Amino acid sequence: HMSRKSGYFSFLDPFSPGVWLFMVLAYLAVSCVLFLIARLTPYEWYMPHSCLKGKCNMLVNQYSLGNSLWFPVGGFMQQGSEIMPRALSTRCVTGVWWAFTLIIISSYTANLAAFLTVQRMDVPIESVDDLADQTNIGYGTIQGGSTMTFFQNSRYQTYQRMWNYMHSKQPSVFVKSTDEGIARVLKSNYAFLLESTMNEYHRQRSCNLTQIGSLLDTKGYGIGLPIGSVFRNEFDLAILQLQENNRLEILKRKWWEGGKCPKEGDHGAKGLGMENIGGIFVVLICGLFVAIVIAVVEFIWKMRQSTETEISVCQEMLREVRSIVLCQESFQARRKRRFIRTRPSNTEPPLTGNSRALSNGKLYAGHLTESISQHLAHSAAMTVRRCTHIRVCPECRRFQGLRPRPMGSPLQSEDSLEWEKETTNSSEQE
Repeated sequence: HMSRKSGYFSFLDPFSPGVWLFMVLAYLAVSCVLFLIARLTPYEWYMPHSCLKGKCNMLVNQYSLGNSLWFPVGGFMQQGSEIMPRALSTRCVTGVWWAFTLIIISSYTANLAAFLTVQRMDVPIESVDDLADQTNIGYGTIQGGSTMTFFQNSRYQTYQRMWNYMHSKQPSVFVKSTDEGIARVLKSNYAFLLESTMNEYHRQRSCNLTQIGSLLDTKGYGIGLPIGSVFRNEFDLAILQLQENNRLEILKRKWWEGGKCPKEGDHGAKGLGMENIGGIFVVLICGLFVAIVIAVVEFIWKMRQSTETEISVCQEMLREVRSIVLCQESFQARRKRRFIRTRPSNTEPPLTGNSRALSNGKLYAGHLTESISQHLAHSAAMTVRRCTHIRVCPECRRFQGLRPRPMGSPLQSEDSLEWEKETTNSSEQE
């Protein structure tokens, strides 16, 4: 049989174009669903550094748009990724995508091996001109038949060269019958020239035979009757009626087509279509739907547990969804409970009436035995408890306040004050 010419993109042959198109659409669908689910489920938002637990309220999501597009590629290429899913919904998407890639890659590998290992006959002759220009393959026809007469009487130059070859070739290339010519074709390097009707009949019953090139000429068949026969017009009319109602073509298909050999275009391996592996796409769609349902359940469950205000759960869910969708980066602020911070009451004893006003607006008791400088140092140490100096933490980018160590600390003295940092508990609206 004639083989199909290979090309630069023969590696795409194991799958039909429709399968390749649906694979690209499946990849895009998985990437989008993974991105949306990862932002919806609260279990994919985590603190980037465990050492900042309780100090930093910034949560991070590893499934950015770029990572969501890259993660399925790593799974499809069987290389994996450093990004690991945390939530049950994202793990469901990952599992069904891995199952999809397993079936696709196995089918592609098996069919590609079939394409590479199928043995097809390499036919060096594609036309009658190629046959006439070579001498490695002998060719002939039935001795004394109509085909021999055609070459003998032809005025076409190519056919004349072929007749000279067949007439002078020794041993003889002519055969006595059609069966002998077919047997010679199957056993030796020989091409048998015969009528197209017989050629088609025998090709349908022996799959090792094939026709090379187009027809050499056209001939008609008729029924011979004596000259002046009264049945001539009746036979002509009957044959014309059989041709018009396609009866002759039906009879030819019935007796000529043996059904043993496939059509010329059906030889060898074929690319897999959606009718072969379409089920795995259905499994992928069902898996994505289940993952979406799980993500919604996780979101609702977490919202019902973390809602601490007087607003309804639905309003809280809508606000969370809005913040997730509008968030352009892969981080968000963690919500905290409301609380009220009360300032400690001033426990300093009131100064007596024998006090004196200073230039800085302070008062000091005139009856105190210590010097004024010592009293001012003590007053400054008591005043720093209400210091409002702040700074920005370089790790979590949050405001922090400064306060002194407790009185009586071994690092505390009148001449030197050592400060320690403490994160202020700022009230944040939920």
